[in-house]
Amino acid sequence: MNWDPKDGEILQRPVTTVLFDMDNTLFDLVGAQISACQAVVEQLGYDDGDELFSYFLSPAHGFESHENIRQFMAEHGLATDGCFTKACHCYEREKLRNITPYPGVADVLQHIRELGLSMGIVTDAHSRDAVLRLEKTGLIWFFAGMVTYDMVQVKKPAPQPFLSALEMMRAGTADSLFVGDSPRRDLEPCRHLGIRTVYARYGDRFSATREYAGADFVIDSMEELRSIVTSLSEPVP
Repeated sequence: MNWDPKDGEILQRPVTTVLFDMDNTLFDLVGAQISACQAVVEQLGYDDGDELFSYFLSPAHGFESHENIRQFMAEHGLATDGCFTKACHCYEREKLRNITPYPGVADVLQHIRELGLSMGIVTDAHSRDAVLRLEKTGLIWFFAGMVTYDMVQVKKPAPQPFLSALEMMRAGTADSLFVGDSPRRDLEPCRHLGIRTVYARYGDRFSATREYAGADFVIDSMEELRSIVTSLSEPVP
């Protein structure tokens, strides 16, 4: 279903389900990756973690692929035998250790829970990584459902992850709200499906201007979501 912003019936439907992107919406994954890259290069005898992180930004292997570390080592003349495995373990250990929720996340999720709304996750991460991160942050118990890459075999902005989440949560597009940091991967597909959107601008580390006019709401901290969800959970007279 395509959503027409002028469709008053949809705008007046109370929200019953809130879906969240995970990385860089609930916590700063990029910051954790940068810290992990610094730990890896120091282990390898270098001092510029930003250089290694730049490999993760390349589309060659993917944003979380260990092949980025392998390529870095090869281009710096480092033998991968033994050292590569240790570098990958270091990267994963330090990345997870540095993941913490953004300020106010747990309090806002608790508020949404007390409103009686269901919450779910839609992420491009694999199930194992998603569970580890949500357990590390203490947020996993807030969510009644989760859709990950390995469950649907396609990544956002494809519509399937969002549709699978709605099916899992037994929710419709018109009574759902999606919160995410990426206009291209989160907000645009939801907008086309008819799901109302919140642009978590505070977590958008990749847009040049962090300006996007297509979202229904824009927040610069998780705390700002509290009043939005409260108002949307109440029927419009």
